[in-house]
Amino acid sequence: MDTTEITPLTQKSGGFNKFRRDWIEPILVAFILALFIRTFIIQPFKIPSGSMEDTLLIGDQLIAAKFYYGTKLPFTQKKVFKFRDPRPGDIIVFKYPEDPSKDFIKRCIAVSGQTVEIRNKRIYVDGILQPLPKHAKFVDPSILPSQFNLRDNYPLTRIPLGMVFMMGDNRDNSNDSRFWGFAPVENIKGKAIFIYWSWDKDSHLYNILSHIRWSRPFSIIR
Repeated sequence: MDTTEITPLTQKSGGFNKFRRDWIEPILVAFILALFIRTFIIQPFKIPSGSMEDTLLIGDQLIAAKFYYGTKLPFTQKKVFKFRDPRPGDIIVFKYPEDPSKDFIKRCIAVSGQTVEIRNKRIYVDGILQPLPKHAKFVDPSILPSQFNLRDNYPLTRIPLGMVFMMGDNRDNSNDSRFWGFAPVENIKGKAIFIYWSWDKDSHLYNILSHIRWSRPFSIIR
């Protein structure tokens, strides 16, 4: 007697259902969750230049909190998850005003309604001298007159509504608001929170471990 079994179509579909349940659905959920987190909560960035030295170094990889200043809903101007407005001293990731396809990271110096002035490299906000951030630096001792360059001497200016004044901590080597103007608040993508990885590409080539800056991962950005 022939006892060959036939697998019912319902059993075959059950196998696919198991595959979908065990693989497709978890992957899809993970993808949607990652997209949600990247869009609304946090986003990683990598430092490509030295304009924020020595606060941030080339090769630092950091996390920016997008919810800090609010995240725009897709296809709208409405912001959600807002924690607070930008403040002087915050290190902020934003779209470069002259080319929004590029992301910049700088320190907020002044916000809407405040005045900013630079006299011989010293920054005054609302007439008060601002201390140099802990790891900020100058690399050129010369003072440039304002009629030739606004790097070291910037005229007293009030920050317009909806704008912020941004500068790099590497004060003599930063393309910032002194040269291209104010950054719109709507261009802000998030507040830099902490460094999760740091890679020194110029370290000894023969020793891979020496490329890692071991003291920097998980350090808070201030």
